[in-house]
Amino acid sequence: MSIPTSIQMVDLQSQHKKIQRELNSCIQKVVDSGAYINGPEVGRFADSLSLYLGSKYVIPCANGTDALQIALMSLDLKPGDEVITPTFTYVATAEVISLLGLKAVLVDVDPDYFGLNIEQVKTAITPRTRVIIPVHLFGQSANLEPLMILAADHKINIIEDTAQSMGASYRFLDGNEKKLGTIGRIGCTSFFPSKNLGCLGDGGAIITNDDFLAERIKMVANHGQKIKYHHDIIGCNSRLDTIQAAILNLKLAHLDNYNKSRQQAAKFYDKHLASVKSLRIPMRRKESTHVFHQYTLRILDGSRDQLIQFLREHKIPSMVYYPLPLHFQKAFKNLEYSGMSFPIAEALASQVISLPMHSELEEKTQVYIIDKIKEFYGD
Repeated sequence: MSIPTSIQMVDLQSQHKKIQRELNSCIQKVVDSGAYINGPEVGRFADSLSLYLGSKYVIPCANGTDALQIALMSLDLKPGDEVITPTFTYVATAEVISLLGLKAVLVDVDPDYFGLNIEQVKTAITPRTRVIIPVHLFGQSANLEPLMILAADHKINIIEDTAQSMGASYRFLDGNEKKLGTIGRIGCTSFFPSKNLGCLGDGGAIITNDDFLAERIKMVANHGQKIKYHHDIIGCNSRLDTIQAAILNLKLAHLDNYNKSRQQAAKFYDKHLASVKSLRIPMRRKESTHVFHQYTLRILDGSRDQLIQFLREHKIPSMVYYPLPLHFQKAFKNLEYSGMSFPIAEALASQVISLPMHSELEEKTQVYIIDKIKEFYGD
């Protein structure tokens, strides 16, 4: 089979070509308006996303890392207060905890869905625990219902990290279904270009249904002020610029279709890779929809790195999310891990590989990728 032209992990150019006229128009409108900071499109996007998610408030900000930092700053935490989060995730989640003088308490993840290990969370809770940050990794939910019950029992705040799961939902045992990011006290997300809902630069947002927190989050993101030049609390400078807001408002209307395309591509991978004995296809949590920010395999026979090299030789990109759990990172060497172990995270770091996944992925490209994986394993 001939090699498809330029296989990419994420093909944003093809996605944007389909809406090029609308993109150009919304950008030009902002350019012509002169309102590049806090223009009306920022409020329109916040309202549109709030309506889509079913949340009371969406407060846009500069990026997903800022969203996490602002969320923590809004809770009036004290130095040394503890925040539980998974060790198998992107660094930003634990990074902002440490930046604010809080204590990151890392826990392992479950082997099937890569979310927080609830049993280890239970053992990690102390009188200083103030926040738990579940990360909805790769496109589906952490095990939220038991986590919410646990947090309520201990009066602990939940901040959802939804950077990789925009548009996914969680269904509770009573049948109630909510969008991720609206279930905890605060939700945080990123609009980095490669996300399911991505802008053409950096962007993020904080989500809440709490009136008091919404006001405080707005203040924190705006130098701690409610009235200009009157600074009541310590804040920061984090805002979504008007051009990015206009782009995101346009792309939000396409998000469900983008996610459906990713889900269809994932099903095609599943159908043809499930029989390969050396690997495990992604598991789906029955309570959660999966929007496949990543399509991540587990390679069970120790051949992950050799497979990556083989795919590279055949012009197929792949990525490892994440090669080093946070408890192995130099930046977190001073954290205390007494009595804690992370066997699942350590195993995943040596096993996971993510294949090309995006809304424009063509079947012929997937066939080529699948054929090469099967060739490598002799299937």
